[in-house]
Amino acid sequence: MNKLQYPLHNVLEVRARLGEGPMWDSNQNLLYWVDIFNHRVHQFHPATGKNCFFDVGDVVGAIATAGADRLIIALRHHLAFLNTQTGEVNTILEIEENLPDNRLNDGKCDPQGRFWFGSMCTLEKPQASLYRYDHDGSLHVMETGLTISNGLGWSPDQKTFYLTDSPQQKIYAYDFNSITGNITNRRIFVDLTHEPFYPDGLTIDSKGHIWSAMWDGWCVIRFNPKGEEILRIKLPVQLPTSCTFGGEDLQTLYITTASVGLSQAEIEKSFYAGDLFALETDVTGLPANNF
Repeated sequence: MNKLQYPLHNVLEVRARLGEGPMWDSNQNLLYWVDIFNHRVHQFHPATGKNCFFDVGDVVGAIATAGADRLIIALRHHLAFLNTQTGEVNTILEIEENLPDNRLNDGKCDPQGRFWFGSMCTLEKPQASLYRYDHDGSLHVMETGLTISNGLGWSPDQKTFYLTDSPQQKIYAYDFNSITGNITNRRIFVDLTHEPFYPDGLTIDSKGHIWSAMWDGWCVIRFNPKGEEILRIKLPVQLPTSCTFGGEDLQTLYITTASVGLSQAEIEKSFYAGDLFALETDVTGLPANNF
């Protein structure tokens, strides 16, 4: 395992309850991220250190750019568009409203601009699903029987799709057809059932390595395309939630974290829980895709 440790910086002391879903907007040179339980979509400007947010009125699990001044967002039981000039939220469609123990969770766009997002069951029953929302307004169920659909992404050659089921402690790989958007041949890519922590959100770099935030693990782990751990980055917080590459050269790894559910004793050990971190690397990420 590579022992290299990149410089880590706490770039935003914000104490989010459940920071998640970081996404770099190269057009504006800013980082979007969400605080799920505080119903906020944040804009962080690294050049100035300024952070502002939109209150979207509901839990918000995933975001992606959708043209100028607009995001597509996954709320508790529906997709919506958020106008980043006015803060107006316009519902697109409802999803799983008949499953009160479920809510929508992580998501992002594929290289063809289709929005992929999953749901999760708060009772950790296998009743969550993965969805694909296409440009023509059609919704497709891509996977079922999940507990918490989480960290997802595509290999640089667009031949492999990755999906995390956090309580199962597994990251799955699928064959991906970029033309049809179909996924097949699910297999276990990473099995962490021997560890005391859980894989959460992930990002993929230009070499096809997967960087996965480890909930309850105080770390981010980098896996090579064979699923082998090659780097473990220690963090000063217990609950890393997700990560993405940003900055002008896409070499800064931004890491969101959470404070929700921690006891006072745990918060004292994890004083910066909920803050936003940045890791300066020599690795280049992949640009976020637009809906």
